[in-house]
Amino acid sequence: MSVRKPALMLMLVDLVQFLVGIFLLAGFLAGWVQYSAQFAELALCLVLLCSILSAAGLFSLRIYERNSYRESMENLEQLNLRLRAQRHDYLNHMQVVYGLLELGEYEEAASYLRPVFKDIMKVNLALRTAEPAVNALLQAKMESSEQQGIDFYLEVTTQLSELVMEPWEYCKILSNLIDNAATAVLQTEGEKKITVRLEEEDDEYLAMVQNNGPEITPAQQKLIFRQGYTTKKEEGHGMGLAIVSAVLNDAGGRIWFKSSKEETTFWFVVPRRKRQDL
Repeated sequence: MSVRKPALMLMLVDLVQFLVGIFLLAGFLAGWVQYSAQFAELALCLVLLCSILSAAGLFSLRIYERNSYRESMENLEQLNLRLRAQRHDYLNHMQVVYGLLELGEYEEAASYLRPVFKDIMKVNLALRTAEPAVNALLQAKMESSEQQGIDFYLEVTTQLSELVMEPWEYCKILSNLIDNAATAVLQTEGEKKITVRLEEEDDEYLAMVQNNGPEITPAQQKLIFRQGYTTKKEEGHGMGLAIVSAVLNDAGGRIWFKSSKEETTFWFVVPRRKRQDL
């Protein structure tokens, strides 16, 4: 849920209430609205209805604020637990490596460090966005990828605090691209790798989703953003990239990609909301 929708609803209710008041006042002064008990009851009902809607809007804003705060605290607690567990594990790893070096087992030490270094480079859990929905999505996709034997690398250097679109719309875009990347790498033999990078520039947010799956052929590239087109055999697909393109166009963003035999990379940008509009 976005805080902007309840806020707009409250503004609309207040505007309606104000216009009704102006209408009644003008009618009484002009004499073309006659006072009666029935009319007074109707006006009172309208005022009460507007008041109830305003109260409901304020209540929903309060619930959203409380849920957002609780979700943020839960994310911080999980992050703290993960960082503590990682610290403990890495200290143990360093002790093992130090022991191997003391014994002169340099090749063994290097071999031991490779998977440890790879795990460190996968994701920096201390880097998070200001959007809990995006954080939850990235966490879920990372865990899902690892369960499928896919190496998931994540780099986040932005808070996404000035998105011009709803967080769930941004998640829809990111989720579609990550799911497509996972489908692609599962078709390959050997190493399966997905890299997601979120960063920001002066007036826009840039996201990259890269995979080492099969190349998108030139013929497919011409059709890939058409509604209903899919390279997947399962039913229920074919709307992903069309939806992504439509949502980005509505938000003033854009999407493009590059594909080769080695890797396929999708980029998309979303404008940042101007600070005076926040």
